[in-house]
Amino acid sequence: MTWIELTAVAFGIACVVLTIRQNIWCWPTGLVQVLLFIVIFYQVKLYSDLALHVIYVFLQLYGWYHWAYGGKSTASLKVTLLRLELRLLWLVFAVFGTFGLGFLMSTYTDASLPYGDAFTTVVSLIAQWFMTRKKLESWICWVAVDVVAIGIYLQKELYLTTGLYAIFLVLAISGYVAWLRSWHTSSKLSV
Repeated sequence: MTWIELTAVAFGIACVVLTIRQNIWCWPTGLVQVLLFIVIFYQVKLYSDLALHVIYVFLQLYGWYHWAYGGKSTASLKVTLLRLELRLLWLVFAVFGTFGLGFLMSTYTDASLPYGDAFTTVVSLIAQWFMTRKKLESWICWVAVDVVAIGIYLQKELYLTTGLYAIFLVLAISGYVAWLRSWHTSSKLSV
C-alpha cells in the first residue's frame, strides 16, 4: 500500500459515486484516478491495465465533453439501451479482443496474468465507451470487470486496489439500478 494507491482509490470511489449520480464531475475526478493508476500498473507489470489507463485518459476527456455537449440541442444526455444486435456484436468483440490481447501479452511481454489482464482491459474499454454514451449496459460490463479484477489484484497483493474493486462491484450494481430507474423515468416521459 502506497500513498499513490491510496489517492487513486479515493479518487476512484469519488468518480464512480459521481457517475452513478450522473454528475459531470465524474470525468475530471476519474482523470486523476486514471493518471495515478498508470504509475501503479507500470510498477506491478500489468501492462494491459497500463495501456487501458492511457486510453482512459482520452476517454475521460471525451466523456466529459460528450456529457456536456452530447445531448440533443441543449437537453442533457439521457440513459439509453443498446439494440440487441449491437449487444451481440460487442460481446463478440469482447471475446476476440480478450483472446487476441491475451495472446499478444503472453507472447511478447513478461505480463504476469495476460488473459485476465486482457479481459479486464477489453471489457473495461467497452464499458467506458458505453459510459460516455450513457448506455445502461455499461454497468453490466463493470460488474464483470470488477469480479475478475478483484481476483487479479488480490493475487498481485494490491490489497487497497482489491478493496477498491470490491467497492466498485457494489457501486456498479448500485449504478445499474440507479440508471435503470433513470431510463424508466425518461422513457415514460418521452412516450
